[in-house]
Amino acid sequence: MKIENSRRDFIKTSALVTGGLMTTPFVLPGAYAAPVNELKVALIGCGGRGTGATFQALATGHNIKVVAMADAFRDRLDNAFKALSEKYADKLAVTEETKFVGFDAYKDAMALADVVILATPPGFRPMHFEEAVKQGKQIFMEKPVAVDAVGIRKVLKAAEEAKAKKLNVVVGLQRHYQANYIETIKRIHNGDIGDIINGQVYWNDGGVWVRERQPGQTEMEYQMRNWYYFNWLCGDHINEQHVHNIDVANWVKQGPPVKAEGTGGRLIRTGKENGEIFDHHVLTYTYADGTVIHSECRHFPGAQNRVDESFQGTKGTAYLSAGNYGILKDWKGNMLYEHDRKNQPNPYQVEHDQLWAALFAGEYKFADAQNAANSTMTAIMGRYATYSGKPLTFDEALNGQIDLMPDTLAWDAMPKVLPGEDMFYPHAIPGKTKVI
Repeated sequence: MKIENSRRDFIKTSALVTGGLMTTPFVLPGAYAAPVNELKVALIGCGGRGTGATFQALATGHNIKVVAMADAFRDRLDNAFKALSEKYADKLAVTEETKFVGFDAYKDAMALADVVILATPPGFRPMHFEEAVKQGKQIFMEKPVAVDAVGIRKVLKAAEEAKAKKLNVVVGLQRHYQANYIETIKRIHNGDIGDIINGQVYWNDGGVWVRERQPGQTEMEYQMRNWYYFNWLCGDHINEQHVHNIDVANWVKQGPPVKAEGTGGRLIRTGKENGEIFDHHVLTYTYADGTVIHSECRHFPGAQNRVDESFQGTKGTAYLSAGNYGILKDWKGNMLYEHDRKNQPNPYQVEHDQLWAALFAGEYKFADAQNAANSTMTAIMGRYATYSGKPLTFDEALNGQIDLMPDTLAWDAMPKVLPGEDMFYPHAIPGKTKVI
């Protein structure tokens, strides 16, 4: 059955939820309940980001109790528990009975909490978000929120249900909680550099960790341990990392692009351990008004790193980066605005400070899920374009029918992408690979 989703409907949905397209943070009016004295949290996904997010929640100083933890792997859960107990033993109410391990562990952990932190590899995010909304939990979840269009549609549906239930949802696209981005983009939207006509967004670095195959591992365990290199878990680094910069482009343009085209491939990272993902993607995203944004991400060790965003308007230019830069200049080089980089709060902490303050006040203020789906879908659209070697529209990408998730989640089950006899994994071939 053809599922008809359009960019226009996508933007309309986001606008209805946020009360204004691409506002930041995504603050909503109204209260949902009376203030509370204590909140119970469950951590779903006990890796580095999940552990870090829990530290940031506890650092808010509110009366928070971690009551449950869940992960596919017991050793990851144990490591997170040890790290948390060393600093926040008084806030850690997790027992052996509330440590849940396995593919379905998240359901039992969520049932014990008021608030959930969703920080597994992003392929699991749609099902975990769906369940959290079903159970009526307040939610912090990491980006990206899916790895394919099938997952995005699940997130969009759950986001509407979260709105109906007045569930706060904050997503870890933390630039929306970072002062230099908020202040600089506010001035861009006010017209300080005129109409945006071009832009460039980058995440170029040397790459990330590799976890080698261990004796006795099933294929499912190997891919789960080495999740960054498999699309059903990660969505490629254009999705897992570059989504931040793509999100900024959409924020500046106040909506997603209408078309993507570009190229990518495997030039440096070509080993068995590098799974199926590309090591570079170069794209042009075209927006409804004709603006073209150049998007580039690569994992080339030893090459120059660059992670930032630039935009050109009819009256001047903008430069932004996670290092607290926010600069606007006119075309003669005169400074129009320069953000004060000193003593800026950590945006990873700010997003938790604001979320937990709202929760303890009994307020319904945050609805980040639609924007996160918006930006994640733009990144997925970019992967579709580079993998296929063909341009495609946002509507074509959003209606994609290829589901990357394995048919069965079990340690002895097989993912859909498997290595050959030489233990190399198949990867996309532009011009041949079907993506939607």
